[in-house]
Amino acid sequence: MQSKFHFPRYLTAAILAIALSPGNASAERIDVMNSGGFSAAYKALAPGFEQASGDTLNTAWGPSMGAAPEAIPNRLQRGEPADVVIMVGYALDDLIRQGKVSADSRQNLADSRIGMVVKAGAAKPDISTMDGLRQALLNAKSIAYSDSASGVYIESKLFKLLGIEEQVKSKARMIQKIPVASLVAKGEYELGFQQVSELLPVSGVDFAGRIPEQAQSITTFAAGIPSNALHPEAGRKLIRYLASPAAHEAIRDSGLDSLPSSP
Repeated sequence: MQSKFHFPRYLTAAILAIALSPGNASAERIDVMNSGGFSAAYKALAPGFEQASGDTLNTAWGPSMGAAPEAIPNRLQRGEPADVVIMVGYALDDLIRQGKVSADSRQNLADSRIGMVVKAGAAKPDISTMDGLRQALLNAKSIAYSDSASGVYIESKLFKLLGIEEQVKSKARMIQKIPVASLVAKGEYELGFQQVSELLPVSGVDFAGRIPEQAQSITTFAAGIPSNALHPEAGRKLIRYLASPAAHEAIRDSGLDSLPSSP
């Protein structure tokens, strides 16, 4: 089964040039650390940026938080090079407070909401209401959610909000590193919850929808420049592009919500 959507070439070099800063004298290698929720939009937009700017993006992937060696804060702690970090906004704020990211470089890029998938061909519960979501969770034999911001919210708050924490705790699991939808596709879990932008690209599952707005935890993805970046101006150029109106279509197609662009 193919991915649920395909990324066309969204932007011509002329449109991209609007988002790029003037006077780019020489091409740079921009080292980027990017977390999963923004990855689909980033992958769609990166080739056009490279073509228009002449810069090369060297990207490392990892979660915004947690104990995994790949987590962005842990990569920075080890001294891995980065000119731009793209991650959950509140985790980026922690790095700013620690002096690891320049405060004046912070830029919101997109909002992310939580959705649910089932194995391809399986019945899709109606989770458009609070009662529907509650019943789907109670009826499910197994439930999986990620170890990122969405999963932390589900485990610590959503089950309590729905009043079913005790009923589901024995069949609900937090999944580390592996995309939740990939395990649902294999039949290892009946329901899978993660940020929509991380569910949509996975084959072998059907998207059941977003959880109700009353139950949502909206995660904002943001970008910033590490304090020791080797190419900070090139990094700022990339951030301006990702935050520009020219990037909004790719952001929305990835399952994220685009944000009003800064003046």
